[in-house]
Amino acid sequence: MSTATPVRPGTSPAAKLVSHVATARESGIVLALVLIIVVATLNNPTFLFSPDGFRDLLLTPSLLLLVAVGQAIVIITRNVDLSVGSVVGLTAYLTGRLFIDVPGLPLVVVFLAGIVVGGILGFVNGALVAYAKVPALVITLGTMYIYRGVNVAWAGSNRVNASDLPADFRGLGTGQILGIPILTILAVVVLLVAAWYLRNLRSGRELYAIGSDPAAAHLYGLKVNRRIIGAFVTSGALAGLAGVLYAARYGTVASNAGFGWELQAIGAAVIGGVAISGGVGTVWGAAIGAYLLLTINRALPILGIDDFWQRAVVGALILGAIVLDRVLAVRQSRKLTAERETGR
Repeated sequence: MSTATPVRPGTSPAAKLVSHVATARESGIVLALVLIIVVATLNNPTFLFSPDGFRDLLLTPSLLLLVAVGQAIVIITRNVDLSVGSVVGLTAYLTGRLFIDVPGLPLVVVFLAGIVVGGILGFVNGALVAYAKVPALVITLGTMYIYRGVNVAWAGSNRVNASDLPADFRGLGTGQILGIPILTILAVVVLLVAAWYLRNLRSGRELYAIGSDPAAAHLYGLKVNRRIIGAFVTSGALAGLAGVLYAARYGTVASNAGFGWELQAIGAAVIGGVAISGGVGTVWGAAIGAYLLLTINRALPILGIDDFWQRAVVGALILGAIVLDRVLAVRQSRKLTAERETGR
């Protein structure tokens, strides 16, 4: 006669799932996002309960989500990419010029051009960081100004107008499928692919090992330089894709397109739980951070908060995320030390 093995409290799959959701950093960000949406909607129901309000809630952060995902992958390797905003601007203007200078060019070719150019610019960043052994902050600060300078010199006082772009291309920026903006669907697809890569492929998991301890990763035999270059290429390619979609979304592209996006992308990643010291975080957190960041920017004016305090709130969120990362790291270190001492 067999007896059922008793299940200890908290060890069942359901209990583990609940525990994971309750303790995950992303859960707190989602809760904050929902709270902001609820408060803003109570003050102004059109914030959510109107066709334009719901669409903008999903659509506005979609482009930043793409850039933030690429930025998160770079930050996980203990680096940072300050050039992504300039890459967005450069590829957005490139997109417009392709349609103007090569009439009838297939949309697929335009998308590939933006992604490839962005990837090449990212490769330049990654190669300099990996082989010149100069901090990424310095390298990408320089390339940020170089790429922006190229864009300004190329565009000058000219700009791309919506009338210069094909109607089917502009339709990507406003079109919907079952009420969901096409740009949001594209962004979510990229997010799913990036999350799957980091979680399931060895090369993706190695990025975390490199960010946690680059010296140990070298000693272990990981292809550190290749992985770092790959992370920057991914960041540049996603910024290039965001640049193409920027042209579709806004129609008008000038030399200042993408200005300041690098700081927003870093802020989204950090707020989303990606540790600036590397080795910790998920692209899910960065994506939610992008939505939280831009939703705050939309919600605070509705709540009657002036521009200064809007920026202060975002700054406080970033500082809070950094402090929380430090507290969690110290707590984890103490826990590991205690476990080692107990095991002796």
